[in-house]
Amino acid sequence: MQLTRPCTPHRSRSPTPCITILSLLARTRVLRRHLSSMSSQTKPNIVVVGGSYVGMRFVDAIAPEVHQTHNVVLVEKNSHFHHLFAFPRFAAITVPPNRALVPYTQAFHAAPPGSTSIVHGIASQILPDKVVLQSGTTIPYQFLVVATGTGIMPLSSSSKVDYVTLTKALQVRVKESDRVVVIGGGAYGVQLATDAKEFYPSKSVTLIHSRDQLMNRFHPELHNIVMKKLEDAGIEVILGQRVKMPKGGFPISGPSYDVELADGRLVPADVAISCVGAAPLSAPIESLSPALIDESKFVRVKPTLQVKDDRYPNVFAIGDVAATGATKNARSGAAQVQVAVANIKKMIEGGSATEEYVPTPHAIHMSTGLWSWILFRQSASPEGKPSVEYQDLTDIKGTAKGDESMFMGSLRHWALRAPGITDYDL
Repeated sequence: MQLTRPCTPHRSRSPTPCITILSLLARTRVLRRHLSSMSSQTKPNIVVVGGSYVGMRFVDAIAPEVHQTHNVVLVEKNSHFHHLFAFPRFAAITVPPNRALVPYTQAFHAAPPGSTSIVHGIASQILPDKVVLQSGTTIPYQFLVVATGTGIMPLSSSSKVDYVTLTKALQVRVKESDRVVVIGGGAYGVQLATDAKEFYPSKSVTLIHSRDQLMNRFHPELHNIVMKKLEDAGIEVILGQRVKMPKGGFPISGPSYDVELADGRLVPADVAISCVGAAPLSAPIESLSPALIDESKFVRVKPTLQVKDDRYPNVFAIGDVAATGATKNARSGAAQVQVAVANIKKMIEGGSATEEYVPTPHAIHMSTGLWSWILFRQSASPEGKPSVEYQDLTDIKGTAKGDESMFMGSLRHWALRAPGITDYDL
């Protein structure tokens, strides 16, 4: 009514002046939507394959810088963001596992409107100008950033329901078990074993590692520190022995069984949890150039983080999947994000990629129990001594900070990626 009233006294020969105005307004709105849609469609894509810590951080960093000229498209195989740091604890003790998976629906709420999009699917091939998904969908790109990380091959997707169901079943099995065997002496295995022993002190916990040194990617001093923690906790450690893995893995239901070692020894277990087997998820890039994959299946990159093939200066690899020489963790990935963003911006502006990533000495921040942490930093010099910081968080038990620590920082990721959402089953 308000739109028609000003037109009522008009004595024009045209019988429908108000309809004409309304039609023009409607057409203008349609035209604006069309132009906006066309603008988005005609912008070239920066495609990011992999929506874990590093891939997400890259989108956060690049979208505000290029949103006027480029679309940023994230290709992610899983339905939810996986807070992997929490996985060992959530497998070992009785806490709600739904906190570890965060919906992607508001993942980039802070980015300029319309600048980002997420495509859920598995990238099966990377070609010179597009990414091909298993579904057959193709996504063209002007720049590509591979941030697939490491995981279990072959590539597969998982839902939140699948993860929660499996993790709850594992939690029940651990709770009902007297003998818990953990296979793998990296950070994942050490954290799971120490959490399980502290939460269930009466249980027998055994940690088996194929090497003679725990945390073998680091300075031997970390092995000594971790061994002392394990011994003090009453955890049995078996080193230098591979486990004969049954086809399909160890069951989490049914009767007890033996874990067979390479030397023929049998370790009795009510539940055995494997913390090994993660490999670089580099398979999609083999279709671009098989030579880009090194003998350990990492993606070969230049210091600029462009892939090591001059034919593809617009293709980058960052994070755990890239052969950068850096520690495989989110901190190293964050530094690589800044280099990749700077180089892509320069190339968009007509320049060359000149920023280079220089790995820092290996470092790790890991838990060795529910309330104890180690911050271990290696020296820049091979002869130098590492620095070690011990952190005791028992004083925050029962507080909001204590809850956040118990959930391994997962609530922080909900606040970051799903602000305002408190239904953790979403």
